[in-house]
Amino acid sequence: MAGNSWPYFDPEYENLSTRINPPRVSVDNTTCKDCTLVKVDSVNKPGILLEVVQILSDLDLIITKAYISSDGGWFMDVFHVTDQQGNKITDIKIIDCIEKALGPNGYNRGGLETWPGKRVGVHSLGENTAIEIIGRDRPGLLSEISAVLANLHFNVVAAEAWTHNRRIACVLYVNDDTTSRAVDDPTRLSVMEEQLKNILRACEDDEKVARTSFSMGFTHVDRRLHQMLFADRDYEGGSTLVTDTDHPLFKPKITVDRCEEKGYSVVSVRCKDRAKLMFDIVCTLTDMQYVVFHASISSDGPYASQEYYIRHMDGCILDTEGEKERVVKCLEAAIRRRVSEGLSFELCAKDRVGLLSEVTRILRENGLSVSRAGVTTVGEQAMNVFYVRDASGNPVGMKTVETLRKEIGQTMMLNVKKIPAASAKAPENSGWAKTSFFFGSLLERFLP
Repeated sequence: MAGNSWPYFDPEYENLSTRINPPRVSVDNTTCKDCTLVKVDSVNKPGILLEVVQILSDLDLIITKAYISSDGGWFMDVFHVTDQQGNKITDIKIIDCIEKALGPNGYNRGGLETWPGKRVGVHSLGENTAIEIIGRDRPGLLSEISAVLANLHFNVVAAEAWTHNRRIACVLYVNDDTTSRAVDDPTRLSVMEEQLKNILRACEDDEKVARTSFSMGFTHVDRRLHQMLFADRDYEGGSTLVTDTDHPLFKPKITVDRCEEKGYSVVSVRCKDRAKLMFDIVCTLTDMQYVVFHASISSDGPYASQEYYIRHMDGCILDTEGEKERVVKCLEAAIRRRVSEGLSFELCAKDRVGLLSEVTRILRENGLSVSRAGVTTVGEQAMNVFYVRDASGNPVGMKTVETLRKEIGQTMMLNVKKIPAASAKAPENSGWAKTSFFFGSLLERFLP
């Protein structure tokens, strides 16, 4: 009997549609007087909406409106975007980045490019080792983690940490503090991992397992933080912390209905508007294995209204109340993870070994707890943003702020900013009130 034979499959066939119909992207500054229109037309593929929104978010663009249609084989999007100050996008470099990342060249490299420095993995920030940590949050935990790394001669090049519902997820990029190279010594990595686990085990009543791992993947860092907290089931149970989103005016209102005519489930979200809100929602739906076929996004003052027509990847809609409830809980958690309250501390200083450990120690010694943090290094400059609150739950007093200015301001530039509380009045669009990390703007703000 003749052996089984398989027909020849050209590996380039998968990209044939893209080569025949390359994606088209246009940046239009003439149609609207108060925003820039970014139009994307391309062959549809799984996850494409998330990739496009990811690019725009990584460029720190604010999406004020969006119209999405990807039913069938074609993907057509229109995004109304502004910069952080609410102005049109006129910077030629940013326009060029949009056109290159979303255009044919971005696709030819095997998918849309992410903004540099936004991927998790050994190769993402040069020669660094990526560490993922998840466990129960407590005051001073980030300080303890950074102290362990400093004592073991690891330099933190970049990091992002989120807290939600008494859990913390953190991704750190480290290298050897002498060679500035990635650390591949298994013994040294094992010692670090064990010491970090000892810190996370400190909470004896922790019912969930704390984990430390070394990332080898290439997932976008914000998406990875969402995935880590989602896998940790942070959406279960109620948070003990009262935040701006608990205010009746801004508490997320999420519903899941059925569109009988077209066979979709309709997810409607209305909540306080903020930067990267659309990314967080689309990211969560995508990782929950739902496909967005149509969507409409708009902002009305301090509010955002978003509507998504979705199906599960298997083509089914959300039939059971259990499925609908899970989607609502997961989306609410995704919205809350990036919300911060209290004060933000923006620091810029010459990079040095142990800088993160020093700053977090000072915050801890002054009774402050870090709810979210972003750390990056550009050249010789380290730029850190910490969202902090009083560890006891009380407002941070001016005396504490002045003490921090004296202690930290001696060696680095410090900007302290109060996160606006919820109110019926739309917040002023100053750019700096957005709860996200804008390191390019931070560098421009501090450097001559």
